[in-house]
Amino acid sequence: MVRRLGGVATRAQLLTVVSRRQLEHAVAEGRLWRAGRGRYVLPTSPARRRAVAAGGVISHLTAALHWGWGVMWPPDLPWITVPPGHNVSRRRFGAARVYYAALGADDVVDGVTAPLRTVLDCARRLPFAEGLAVADSALRSGLVAPDELRAAAAGARGPGCRGIRLVAAQATRLAANPFESALRAVTLEFEGLTIEPQGAVVTRFRTYHPDLVERARRLAIEADSWEFHSSRDAHARDCVRYTELTLAGWRVLRFTWAQVMQHPDHVRGVLTALLDHDEPELRSSRDHDPRDLPP
Repeated sequence: MVRRLGGVATRAQLLTVVSRRQLEHAVAEGRLWRAGRGRYVLPTSPARRRAVAAGGVISHLTAALHWGWGVMWPPDLPWITVPPGHNVSRRRFGAARVYYAALGADDVVDGVTAPLRTVLDCARRLPFAEGLAVADSALRSGLVAPDELRAAAAGARGPGCRGIRLVAAQATRLAANPFESALRAVTLEFEGLTIEPQGAVVTRFRTYHPDLVERARRLAIEADSWEFHSSRDAHARDCVRYTELTLAGWRVLRFTWAQVMQHPDHVRGVLTALLDHDEPELRSSRDHDPRDLPP
């Protein structure tokens, strides 16, 4: 469950599927780490040991987990960065994703790439959706500020700098989790959509904030998280939400975790069909590389 939630989970989320005793047992065995009050992450201690042995630091996705951020796909292998010219032997240090880069004093905190450096590294190396999920999580945590990220992105140079600028331009603290970030990444491929994360929608009795809102088309796009339907009451509230949005004249598209994370072409197909229905001349720009920005 923690992997599906992006490598980070709250105590309340975990107690919907395991007992308190099971949770404490997982922590005692080292299968989960406490990352603060009521928050748990996948362990990164093996990565730290390998990074130190290789003369490097924890970086990229492994560093993101260290900082308590959610990621689209928690890594099976640790990510480490070592100085240029270092010879990292797999036989000696074990399997790892190794990157070579010269890091400054401000780029490292206690053997881990600093929060801002971690976001920039992920945006540079990872596909757009995965980099966006890390950046959203970083902004949500408060460890990286939006202005700080945009300023660093403007000064980025070298391979992957366009990806950094695109991620910085689209990152927001309003995305609740990597699932929502991944869904937003797909919608950003469509020039016919103007997406607003967590936009306010007023209905008869209350104001809702769908995950994504497209006001011109009165379209609400929801990342339908299974963990929020852990009780009969939660499911009932979700049904009321859907009904009220519909009565207020909004079309609601709901996508499951598996559809977004494992079958994004399904999401693209639905959005293409919607745009073709509304304005047949509009087409998805998904064949256009979203990293193809001006230098």
